[in-house]
Amino acid sequence: MAKPTQGTALAGGCACGAVRYALGALPLVVHACHCRGCQRLGGSAFLLNLWIEQELVEVTQGTPAPFRLKGGSGRRHDVVACTTCATQLWSRYQVVPRALFVRAGTLDDPHAVTPDVHIFTRSKAPWLALPTGTPAFRTFYKLDAVWSRESLSRWRRRRT
Repeated sequence: MAKPTQGTALAGGCACGAVRYALGALPLVVHACHCRGCQRLGGSAFLLNLWIEQELVEVTQGTPAPFRLKGGSGRRHDVVACTTCATQLWSRYQVVPRALFVRAGTLDDPHAVTPDVHIFTRSKAPWLALPTGTPAFRTFYKLDAVWSRESLSRWRRRRT
């Protein structure tokens, strides 16, 4: 999970600098998602997403805008991006409406986080070797199989 040095906040922004954001806490979990939707959105083998509560993401500069897509489940999926350079900053999924999935590549220090889990590996690029010791699932997973006790507690508190 994210391991920034003590007192270091996670912050980031778009490619052109018009939009900036700050995270008010470490993410609950970091997903490397290998689904076809994420592959298309990221133009790569997978997307690295930080799952965090919506209220802990503060836009500090600019006004990003959502655009609606259909997710792999067929349900709506909002992607929020800079209106100037089109950098995707995060996603919001209908099934977890109070959470955002922040793109790790938009962090000022994208190396501050590492994947806690690889998901939807059924569509993983065959040339990509997954690291040993990191959980991997063909589809999704049960949260308590992967998340830390602290993350589970934090998520459950905010959902009520």
